[in-house]
Amino acid sequence: MTSDLFTLHRGSGTLLLSMPHVGTEIPADQRHRYTARALAVEDTDWFLDRLYAFAAEFGATLIVPRYSRYLVDLNRPSGNTPMYAGQNNTELCPTRHFTGEPIYLAGQAPDEAEIQRRVGTYWRPYHDALRAELMRLKNRHGHAVLFDAHSIKSELPWLFEGSLPHMNLGTAGGTSCAPALRDALARVFGAQTHYSHVVDGRFKGGHITRHFGQPQDGIHAVQLEMCWRAYMDEAPPYRWNEARAAEVTPLLRTLVQTLLAWRPK
Repeated sequence: MTSDLFTLHRGSGTLLLSMPHVGTEIPADQRHRYTARALAVEDTDWFLDRLYAFAAEFGATLIVPRYSRYLVDLNRPSGNTPMYAGQNNTELCPTRHFTGEPIYLAGQAPDEAEIQRRVGTYWRPYHDALRAELMRLKNRHGHAVLFDAHSIKSELPWLFEGSLPHMNLGTAGGTSCAPALRDALARVFGAQTHYSHVVDGRFKGGHITRHFGQPQDGIHAVQLEMCWRAYMDEAPPYRWNEARAAEVTPLLRTLVQTLLAWRPK
């Protein structure tokens, strides 16, 4: 299924794989607002749709948005409350790059009316689709698992200190999924030594994980924030790295298979 806003591939398994920051487009009627640098949408979760394409073969449902997070961030609450209180955050309609510099030309940042228009036009349909697919999977299998896939540059001092581990699994502090699922995924990472990892570290899960993860109702959600260095070049022009991608894919396949095979007790 393809809409003007996202591509949805429906699978037969229990897993819904969401990639809310893969989109790269900015609508033509909004491009005049942005700096030249911003139009290159550098804070995209580059190539994740390519990296996780194998999941469709395993029976996962995949949803991939068309538009950039610079238009509206699908992983922020529509009320625009900060995801990580007390730390630098980007907003529902971001006004800064991950390095802290402005995205918009002077006087061109969206006002509240424009923000609400973007929520209604772009944000809400994506969330409605997530909800509908999770209900479809839960009705079919008795439970559903949401995997919110993200990626990020390893070092971004405006957002966090130092260098992130390769793999950052988030479960909202253990509240967005059953403990058994959290433990099963942690074992996947613990069984290998090539990629550093952490569970519920700096990135504990964004709005999608926190909002939809309701294990008491049969909906289990996890987020993976993976560093770019695991599969691509971190310096512009941010190229896909075939060797790195091939090396990390077996780990991601095991992760997806674990998500699909897991059943609540």
